[in-house]
Amino acid sequence: MKPSPSSPSPAGRALDAAQAALAAEHAAVYGYGVVGARAGERAAEAREAHGTHLARRDALARAVRDLGGSPRPSDPAYALPYEVRTAGDADRLAAQIEDRVAGAYADLVRAADGPLRREAADALSAAAVRAARWRGGGVAFPGLAEHARPAGNS
Repeated sequence: MKPSPSSPSPAGRALDAAQAALAAEHAAVYGYGVVGARAGERAAEAREAHGTHLARRDALARAVRDLGGSPRPSDPAYALPYEVRTAGDADRLAAQIEDRVAGAYADLVRAADGPLRREAADALSAAAVRAARWRGGGVAFPGLAEHARPAGNS
């Protein structure tokens, strides 16, 4: 059975998911610039996460090229969900950034195979851990926003 013209091939799905994960990493790099400015005692943690997202962004740009695509550039700026005024706001934003990144990597895990799938799974796991640290607790299904509830809330 041939795929319909409107459904992308497996390679096309992997490329689309890699581009979406790259976009999430672009936004994360931007967002951590804001988080770092307000992180207070957690500034070192914000710098470390920023560096991690820079490295993952660069790796995803290479993966997109390997899949035959042209990496999409970052936007000049990104809208924040609220004004970040305090260290608590920064913590909350960092957790939201990691949740979004985890969601993008969950899609890439579903779409990719081989080493890219393993890298996406590792990135999903790392984002879930960072989100839990920033939030002060984990969620039941990291990367699956429709199922994510803070741990202990059923």
